[in-house]
This record gives sequence, C-alpha cells and structure tokens, in this order.
Amino acid sequence: MGQMIEFQRPDGQSSPAWLADAGPGRPALILIQEWWGLNTHIRELADRFAAAGFTTLAPDLYRGRIASSADEANHLMTGLDFADATHQDLAGALRYLQARAPQVGVTGFCMGGALTIAAAVHLPGLSAASCFYGIPPAEFADPARIAIPFQGHFADRDDWCTPAAVDGLVSAMQGKSPEIHRYPADHAFFNDKRPEVYDAGCAAQAWERTLRFFQDKLSG
Repeated sequence: MGQMIEFQRPDGQSSPAWLADAGPGRPALILIQEWWGLNTHIRELADRFAAAGFTTLAPDLYRGRIASSADEANHLMTGLDFADATHQDLAGALRYLQARAPQVGVTGFCMGGALTIAAAVHLPGLSAASCFYGIPPAEFADPARIAIPFQGHFADRDDWCTPAAVDGLVSAMQGKSPEIHRYPADHAFFNDKRPEVYDAGCAAQAWERTLRFFQDKLSG
C-alpha cells in the first residue's frame, strides 16, 4: 500500500505524489495519471506495479483535484502546463527515483501516455518508456527524438488517440524499432473503473506485455 509524499522539483518547489515502494535496490517507474487526476485507479495501479517489483511514483499533476466528469477532466487537462509538468514535475520525479533505484522507466495513460512520450523525449536518465493511448503534439515532443526503448499500447476504436495518429507515431520512429501493440478495444480499455470501455482480456494482455518490457529493459 502506497502513501502520499512530496518531492522537490528542479525549480525548488515541492510536488505531491503517490509512492508505492517495492523495496531497496528495485527498479522504479514514474506513473503518469490520466486526465481524471491522481484517482483511486492510478493509486491502485501504482501499488500493483510495486507488488510486481517496481518502486512506483505517481506525481499529482493536478495538486489534489480529481475530475468527476469528462467535461471537468478536459478542463483540468487543458489547464495543465505540459512543459512545466514535463520539465519540473516529471524531472523532479525522475531525480527522486534515481536516488533510490538503479534504473527508472516511465509509463502513463491517456494524457499520461502523451506525457510519457514527452518525458522520453525531454528527460535524460530514463531507461525505458511504455505509453498507453496518448500522443503529444510533435512540436512539443517529437517521437523521432526518442532514444530509449519504447513500447506503445493503442486501441483500434479510439477517436482521441486514433489509429491514424499511431501510424504517424510509428512512421516518425522509423529505424528506432518501437514495440507497438494494437488492441481491438476502446480508448481507456485498461481502466477497470470504467466498465463502459474496460476490456479485461486486452487489459490483461497489455499488463503482461508491460511487465515483461520493464523487467527486460530495467534489469541491467
């Protein structure tokens, strides 16, 4: 069971986060929230990663605010400064984990998937990235610049992170050998708190692939 902590950003400000500790010497993950906020689903997922052997830190990018509707979530996401979140909150999370873990990866969902790519582009020191159904604007984070092992999980029935957008990501990463998985499912198929889109079979497959990926890439 994790707990709320605070870590320091490069600018000296503090940032809240949920920390699920897997024990000394274990590899670590930054887990980036969906547009809903640092809700029960993300905290439970951090605990699940820790139980699998990865110390996991999930920064609270909304500073305690959690959306209860799609309109509210969209308002919170559009109000988030993605550059500040990447270069301050996520950079601070990476620095915090580097002090206690041999290697650090990053993963995230929806908005957090887009920020996973941003982190992979902008934050030196990360060892691997696994993105779930999110792609940032190329002018903010060009996936062609990703130099670490990259895995992506995308839904075929997604009208936000569309199959065409995934095709563009793959094209941009040509020559980088990204590990891309596509699922016959809807956006947010991994979120078991949303029965209208959750797909248990696809989620289980994506979970096993993610664990294998990080076990391989963060084992050195």
